[in-house]
Amino acid sequence: MHHIDVRIEKDVYDVNNRIASHNAEHLKAHGVRAFDLLGAIGSGKTALIERLVPLLIKKKKRAGAIAGDVYGDDDFKRIRSLGIPAYNANTGKECHLDAHLVEHAIDHLPLDEIDVLFIENVGNMVCPTDFKLGAEKRIVIVSSTEGDDVVNKHPMMFRDCTIGVINKVDLAEAVGANLDRMESDIHRYNPSMKVFRTNLKTGDGIVALLDEILSVNAAVK
Repeated sequence: MHHIDVRIEKDVYDVNNRIASHNAEHLKAHGVRAFDLLGAIGSGKTALIERLVPLLIKKKKRAGAIAGDVYGDDDFKRIRSLGIPAYNANTGKECHLDAHLVEHAIDHLPLDEIDVLFIENVGNMVCPTDFKLGAEKRIVIVSSTEGDDVVNKHPMMFRDCTIGVINKVDLAEAVGANLDRMESDIHRYNPSMKVFRTNLKTGDGIVALLDEILSVNAAVK
């Protein structure tokens, strides 16, 4: 007979959630609104930041970012080229950011110079789900090129996020993806989730998405 000590897993999540709550309080104290961006590699997380930052500047809001990745600084360099404060958080072998890594990253950012902080999680549709970071909202991004069954294969990701984005809608026909099926699957797992269809190459759908991101209607995640 196998004996599993489930308390170990519970303790890990409890510790993470306590640090996440501390992160949320710390950010709020500095007037920073933070948003966790989740999705697979290539879904468009970095491209989303690249589209949102100029719109925020027009709104006279200052952006910052944490670029989470297992290794390397490719996304970090793209974000830094936008001229905003950013921190590169490499996780090593871990397939997700956790609240402690974000706590460390926050210490390296000029919070008093940031109004909106984007936390780009590691490209993965499974691992980040259970690890809250202290963000106000969690935004999950999928793309048509991942296949129209991508949502159905990762239900927990959508149950625990606030906003859904279906990206690369311009390629749906070419790859045989049914966008209506993707959106329907999202609402099957999270009926209240607002879903936005975007083409981040052209910026289509981005204005409405930003309005929803900045709306005050969600609990801290």
